[in-house]
Amino acid sequence: MVIGDRLRSLREEKKLSQGDIEKRSGLLRCYVSRVENGFTTPSVDTLEKMSRALEVPLYLLFYEGDGLPKPPKPIRKQSRGSVKEDRMMAKFHRLLSRTGESDRQLLLHMARKMADHKVSN
Repeated sequence: MVIGDRLRSLREEKKLSQGDIEKRSGLLRCYVSRVENGFTTPSVDTLEKMSRALEVPLYLLFYEGDGLPKPPKPIRKQSRGSVKEDRMMAKFHRLLSRTGESDRQLLLHMARKMADHKVSN
């Protein structure tokens, strides 16, 4: 699919001229023409302006089909522990990012000693 063809078909479907798109989006009519004819590749910001001007959601510029597409499954971060443990690790991460290398090595050494001590008890 060529994005310019898709934009043109959506514009014509809504019975809008390139001048209408210019007024609604602030993009110059000649630029809209260049995009529709494949001479220019629009940025994501430009595509957002075009989708607003066409009064369609942005994904529709990339979707060719009848009806709505299935929404993608959300990407979930793999958690290794509870929410409380995740928050604690995030705090450690923030604090460790502000410490020097020698302090991080010292903390790592202490953590190893504490873990070894716990195993032997």
